[in-house]
Amino acid sequence: MASTRNAREDDVDVLAEIGFRAWEKAMETIGEMADMRTSARDAFVNFTRSSWLTITVVEHFGSITGWAAREHLDEVISDFWIDPEYQGQGFGKLLLADVEAEIVHQGFEKARLETHAQNNEAIGFFERHGYVIHWLSVAYSPKIDRDVQSVGLSKQLVEKPSEDYGREF
Repeated sequence: MASTRNAREDDVDVLAEIGFRAWEKAMETIGEMADMRTSARDAFVNFTRSSWLTITVVEHFGSITGWAAREHLDEVISDFWIDPEYQGQGFGKLLLADVEAEIVHQGFEKARLETHAQNNEAIGFFERHGYVIHWLSVAYSPKIDRDVQSVGLSKQLVEKPSEDYGREF
C-alpha cells in the first residue's frame, strides 16, 4: 500500500540516493554526464541534508519510492524524483496529488516547476496531470560545455471565478 508523509531527518541518505538514480535516468537523453556524476551525487546529499523539512516522500509498504520538494515552501515544486525501479506504478501520481493539495492548503492557486527540455518522460508525466508548458529557455552549462534547454510548466490548481459571473446580459 502506498502513502505519503513528510520526510524525516533519518531519511536523507535514502532520499539522496533515489534522487541521484532518477537524475541519472533523466539525464540519459543529454549524454556525456560521467564528469557530472560526483557533483550531482554531492548536490543530492547536500540538498536532502539541508532541506529535508521541505520534502514529501511517497512510500510503499514502508520503503521510500520517491520524493518531491518545495524548497522555498511556495508554489514551486523544486524537485520531483521517483526511483526508476518504481516509475510507472502510480507513485508519482499519488505524490503529485499530495504536493498539489499542500500548495493549495498554503494559499497558492497555481503549481510551477521546470525540467530540461529533453526530459520527455517527465514532461509527458506532468502534461498528463494537467501541466502546460509556458516557456522554453536555453542556458550554457560549463560542466557539459553545451547549451541546455529548459522548460517551465504550470498548472492552475484553484479555479478562478468567471469574469462573467454576476454580469447581466
